[in-house]
Amino acid sequence: MKKTNALRILDSHSIDYDVVEYDPSVEVDGAKIAKANDLPTDEVFKTLVAEGKDGAHFVFVIPVEDELDLKKAAKVVEEKKMEMVHVKDLLSLTGYIRGGCSPIGMKKEFPTFIHESALNSDRIYVSAGKKGLQMHLSPRDLAEACDGKFLDITKEG
Repeated sequence: MKKTNALRILDSHSIDYDVVEYDPSVEVDGAKIAKANDLPTDEVFKTLVAEGKDGAHFVFVIPVEDELDLKKAAKVVEEKKMEMVHVKDLLSLTGYIRGGCSPIGMKKEFPTFIHESALNSDRIYVSAGKKGLQMHLSPRDLAEACDGKFLDITKEG
């Protein structure tokens, strides 16, 4: 397995992680990927990138079965309005493609917010930087590697 930027950064921080490989042809849907690989869906997180009204970018890491609350997200980052980055702009902005976007190792560091529910688990799964590859690590180690903050940023179920 070739190391991704995200994995190299974890190595440089001496952060312990495991890698889970899966069939990258599986539909780009975190919940389906979790179920196909017998991973607990409450421990699998997706990485979303949003843009504020002033053009600033932000990264949000939330459970795969949840939906980002753009109003909460905007309030957290003190923006009037927030919208998701278009898929066509994701690669040039982050260096990652849809389905393989990791909160670690983007082209540029963006303020990163991790849903507080991650702290309910000893370890969580997030993209390792390419389709077909997840990394399993402590949520606190993830926050250390991407300078993330834990907050409630999802819609109420």
